Amino acid sequence: MKTGKTVYTCRECDYQSAKWLGRCPGCGAWNTFEEETYAAPPKSAAARSAGRLTGARPGEKEHAVRFGDVDMPSYLRHSTGIGELDRVLGGGLVEGSVILLAGEPGIGKSTLLMQLCGQIGDSCKVLYVSGEESRGQLKMRAERLGVNAEYLYVLTETSIGDILSEYDKIKPDLMIVDSIQTMYAEDVSSASGSVTQVRECASLLIGRAKCNGASVVIVGHVNKEGGIAGPKVLEHMVDAVLTFEGERSMPHRIVRAVKNRFGSTNEIGVFEMGERGLEEVPNPSAMLLEGRPTGVSGSCAVCVMEGSRPLIAEVQALVTPTVFPSPRRTSNGVDYNRVCLLLAVLEKRLGLKFSACDVYLNVIGGLRLDEPAADAAVCLALISSLRDIPLPDDVIAFGELGLSGEFRSAASVEQRVNEAVRLGFKRIALPKRCASRAGELPADTALIPLSGIYDALRLFREQEGKNSGEKE
Repeated sequence: MKTGKTVYTCRECDYQSAKWLGRCPGCGAWNTFEEETYAAPPKSAAARSAGRLTGARPGEKEHAVRFGDVDMPSYLRHSTGIGELDRVLGGGLVEGSVILLAGEPGIGKSTLLMQLCGQIGDSCKVLYVSGEESRGQLKMRAERLGVNAEYLYVLTETSIGDILSEYDKIKPDLMIVDSIQTMYAEDVSSASGSVTQVRECASLLIGRAKCNGASVVIVGHVNKEGGIAGPKVLEHMVDAVLTFEGERSMPHRIVRAVKNRFGSTNEIGVFEMGERGLEEVPNPSAMLLEGRPTGVSGSCAVCVMEGSRPLIAEVQALVTPTVFPSPRRTSNGVDYNRVCLLLAVLEKRLGLKFSACDVYLNVIGGLRLDEPAADAAVCLALISSLRDIPLPDDVIAFGELGLSGEFRSAASVEQRVNEAVRLGFKRIALPKRCASRAGELPADTALIPLSGIYDALRLFREQEGKNSGEKE
């Protein structure tokens, strides 16, 4: 292509077109084309960039080696000093790894990274590169958070060439780039934040990290759909992708690993935003159940597994009759299609008329329940709200519901039961096949084995009889 030619690039797969297209022929995504001015980099520059990505030194070539002769690398981990962040990363920062941290504006990304600098800045060299804030703004945040690290260096620059030049002078153990959308490479003529610029800048940072063994944390913006802004290939290039979740109006924040080449992707870190920044929440179950109402219909506790950690959350349902022919379905924290499936099973197997009611479902605390074992609690909350019969406050449920109305087995039963007992639940409803794996229980704790959805109605019959006895 000629220098300065305008092209349209798909931000999902980097497909290029001479004109704007509504649907990408390469990946089939809609409305993903962005206009940018393309300038082909010199052949020598492209070759240098490719060589750095493979780990070869400039001017050297990679040669094929027999797989049996490849040495097993010993990746060294360094603790971040923040326990919840170490849990998500799999034990700490890995030398030579590149981490992409993304989240909504104002969610606390810069706050978390400044606290990270304060934890390790006294023992390791840290280079904090900011393309969005001035040195004065960074100093104000550090003062508010009580960060005064000895080996913390601050650079306010957006040119990736100048950043790497300072990197070679300081030789830090950790470099933080906030954010990748503000960086630009001088040999690329498109604007900062474009697909080409983000891809090229990330490629240079990754190559330098792999060669020198330093850890790099890249901050990424999110688009209006909630995905990470920029080319989709950016997520494939880095070693780990962390997402910062939570409502800005609520104090609780969750860091979740979407991708991690050096650890599990099932772990989460729970934080609470306070006056001194983000504070770790060592007992998230108690936090999620704080302020739970008693004696109210449509509420049920559930125990789910987030990696190796059991979490107890509260599922709330509100079922109200509607006069409109098309009832409304709203779900927050549970997959919408999963809710529709459970409603169909309840209506078919139990004859409950949810088709004549609006259904609103919510998980307290901003937690998202992706595990099928949450089906039992969702169904109990829906039945409780429809019949306006509150569940006993000491009941907790977990288990996957099949289309035939049967409850299927769940994993990590003993861990779930122990967490429920620790928080004071006396009756635990679980699939019948899991009862033998619950372990030893206190004398005042009972298991409620559930073969199918019909068995769950026993809880409502007991509560209904108790309520009628109190009225008499």
